[in-house]
Amino acid sequence: MSYGNETKRIVFEELDKRHADLKIRLHADGLKQGEFFRLMITGYLERDDRIVEFVEEYREENNIQSKQKRAKSKKSHEQANEVKNKFALNDKEVENIFDLLEKEYPEL
Repeated sequence: MSYGNETKRIVFEELDKRHADLKIRLHADGLKQGEFFRLMITGYLERDDRIVEFVEEYREENNIQSKQKRAKSKKSHEQANEVKNKFALNDKEVENIFDLLEKEYPEL
């Protein structure tokens, strides 16, 4: 059996008011709830700069991780973007490079 082919349900709780506001906003934008969350997950996993910045701001405002770890994460993201732009690499090639780096430097 190959990994990653099964679907999983992601469930979390939210206040009634925020849920209603979300449904209204999604309707206004012409999006379905599942479509919206898959969109956001994809952006987060693919390190979309807009989502990365939003998450970094949240982490800073809520003191999630130390300043040093946040800075290291930000620097790593910036370096990845530089390499990607410099060599015009596709996502699979970038993933292979980071796999190699991770094996060579596991402390990163």
